[in-house]
Amino acid sequence: MTNIQNTDGLHFLKMHGLGNDFVVIDARCGNDPMTAALARVIGDRHRGIGFDQLAVIRSETGVTAAVDYWNSDGSMSDACGNATRCIARLLMAETGDTAITLRTGRGDLACEDAGDGLIRINMGQPQTDWQDIPLAAAMDTVNLSIDGSPAATGMGNPHCSFFVADVQAVDLDTLGPKIENHPFFPERTNVQVVQVIDRQNIRVRVWERGVGHTLASGSSSCAVVVAGVRKGLLDRKVAVQLDGGTLLIDWRDDGVWMTGPTMLVGRGTLSAEFLATAQ
Repeated sequence: MTNIQNTDGLHFLKMHGLGNDFVVIDARCGNDPMTAALARVIGDRHRGIGFDQLAVIRSETGVTAAVDYWNSDGSMSDACGNATRCIARLLMAETGDTAITLRTGRGDLACEDAGDGLIRINMGQPQTDWQDIPLAAAMDTVNLSIDGSPAATGMGNPHCSFFVADVQAVDLDTLGPKIENHPFFPERTNVQVVQVIDRQNIRVRVWERGVGHTLASGSSSCAVVVAGVRKGLLDRKVAVQLDGGTLLIDWRDDGVWMTGPTMLVGRGTLSAEFLATAQ
């Protein structure tokens, strides 16, 4: 991968996983340049590059690399499954390894080359206790006292999953921000609407905190399968059909594994003139 900076600006990659799109910055050879203000201007789809998340790769001992995740509103997240898969693909191509470990706010995540262009990662054990998700007070996390009785799940970030008869009938642009900022969730929450096709197949639409309506979300896909299993609706191995494509989720004894494709869109350089707008 290209050195992060030169006198002309800041190098970046654009990637996506099923339309869940990312700007990736490699800070292993230089100082981490990212700030909330810079994340916001890069995330502007009209005046910047635009992204669902921005990922910064850092050097750290004991693992292949560490990754920090920024939302387009300048906030940070501990987890982003699709971005982690994208970065795993880059680093496995760079090292020639078929298995690596990435350090995130979620913990150390095992990543594997699953063949046929697919990347598999272990997103770790789900958080199902109210204080770990976190929620504002003790409550039943399988059936929250919100209309629709959604389930709350932590995957290093909070999730609220509604199981509905028809995901297309839900006004996600209205429901999403309302639930994202619900007082039950002190750190806000990701929101999903889930339609069960059968015990191994579901259709999901996602509202991501700090981002909005997104085509796909890895941590959301993990969370909805965990929620469906806890509600008695799903098996532990499920194909999750998102707006952008399908992820395979497998809740094993050692964690929730996610498998799916990635795409390197291209490489570019942010100009010094543009970077100055964040100061």
